[in-house]
Order: sequence, then C-alpha cells, then structure tokens
Amino acid sequence: MIKALIWDVDGTLSETEETHREAFNRSFAAAGLDWTWDRQTYRRLLQVTGGKERMARFAADNGTAMDAEVIQETHEDKTKSYGKMLETGSASLRPGVRNVIGATRQHGIRQAIATTTSPPNIDALILATMGCPADQIFDVIAAGDEVAAKKPAPDVYLLALERLGLPAADCIAIEDSVPGLTAARAAGLRVMVTPSLYTDGDDFGTADWVLPDLTGPLLDPLAAILARA
Repeated sequence: MIKALIWDVDGTLSETEETHREAFNRSFAAAGLDWTWDRQTYRRLLQVTGGKERMARFAADNGTAMDAEVIQETHEDKTKSYGKMLETGSASLRPGVRNVIGATRQHGIRQAIATTTSPPNIDALILATMGCPADQIFDVIAAGDEVAAKKPAPDVYLLALERLGLPAADCIAIEDSVPGLTAARAAGLRVMVTPSLYTDGDDFGTADWVLPDLTGPLLDPLAAILARA
C-alpha cells in the first residue's frame, strides 16, 4: 500500500528552471559579474544540484576566483529576485500536479517534498501557485541545505522518509531529472519521472514509470495507487 508521495520541486511541481535562470542572470548583473547563463549553459549546470554549487562549478570551469561569502551573498540576492518573479506569476504548476495532489490527499496519501532548493524558494512557489503556505499542503518538507550531500546522493530522500516515519516501500518519488532519479533510487524508492524542459532528452531507463506529465484521469500508475489506497 502506498502511503506517501515524495515530490521534487523544480521541474517537477513546476517548470521553474527558466525563472531560476533569469533570476541568476539578474543577480550576476547586480553583483557586477560578467556572467550570463544561456539555456545551453544552464542545462549543463543542472547536472550540478544546488544553486550555490552551480555557481562554484561555473566559477571553477571559467577560472574565476570566487570565495564562499560572495557566492552566498549572490545566491541570497538571487533567491529574493526569484521570489519577486514568482509573485508576478512567472511560474505555474505543471499539468496534472494540482489534481494528483488533491486526489491522493483525499485518499489519505501523505505528501512530502525532497528537494535541493531552499525553503524560501519552496514557500514562494507554493504560495504563488496554490495560494497557501507549503506546510498546509505538504506533511513533510526536506530541503538540500538540511543534509550533508545533495542529489544525486540519497540524503534528502532519506530525511523525508525519516520525517514521514515510513519505509521506502510505502512511498513513491516523483522526479524530473537524472540526479533526482539517482537519489530516489539510492534511497530505495520507486520513482515516477515526468521529464521537464531541461531534462526531456535524458536517459530515465532506471525509473519505474516515465510519463510526459500528470494529466488525464490519474493515469495508470496513480490510478493503481488509489485503487489500493
């Protein structure tokens, strides 16, 4: 019996990566950095999980000296910029997400988040798209800065399972990326993947289900979950 769904955030709940990319570029300009991340660059950088980690990788790849304090300050400015962009309606939930969350909650299936993004970003997205604080929808929220290693390490999923008080066999993870899929599988979870704008060409061969989105009458995997609930 499935007792919980564990959701990734960026690319899974919402196609937020373009908003993140634009927020990064705005913050780079504000900080006086001669950086611009185009879509090709950002697709590559998404293989590195965590915004601060992406900045550090980009700096290293381009021979730019950047200390941790500058990265932290720039990332904090980016988070504020991202939140303001969400307030103006720059992102929405992916097709079917709202219905799946609502229907599974009605059947007593708990909802959790396991993400590398920061709690302020989670709160901003859920408030902008669902009109209420994230903790009114999700029973558990586990964020990347709360664990020792971000995805593809399983840490954030293990933290979500610990907070749910459930074994991996009782849960399904919903992801959009290879690092997320790898992390969830390493935590012992079955994984449903809905590829996003930046991951639609990736190899998800180890996923249990790969679906274009969560539209339709709860589609086969979720319909089966509800039938057993």
